[in-house]
Amino acid sequence: MKYSKTKQTGNRGEDQAAEWLQSKGFEIVTRNFRYKRAEIDLIVRKDSCLIFVEVKTRSGTEFGEPETFVSSTQRKQIHAAAAEYIDSINWQRDIRFDIIAITLGNTTELFHIEDAFY
Repeated sequence: MKYSKTKQTGNRGEDQAAEWLQSKGFEIVTRNFRYKRAEIDLIVRKDSCLIFVEVKTRSGTEFGEPETFVSSTQRKQIHAAAAEYIDSINWQRDIRFDIIAITLGNTTELFHIEDAFY
């Protein structure tokens, strides 16, 4: 299957984010959870917290930092998908919404924003 350059960049970022989170003790629960029009890139768990992670990857910052590209519409869609997921597994503990911003270049920069939105 042939992917666009944007999709390839996104997949590369998601892979790097997943590897980084695992190295920090997070358990990857699922990737690319879809509900209606929404997709949650990563759902991870650490201790008693379920964390919904949006990964934003850019090849540069000339148009802005990656984390600034999470729109209010996308946040609402992520919330709806998270609510569906929480309900489907009957999760009764803490949740959180994080963003991992990745900038690719000569060196890769990864920035983890905990509690990025509610």
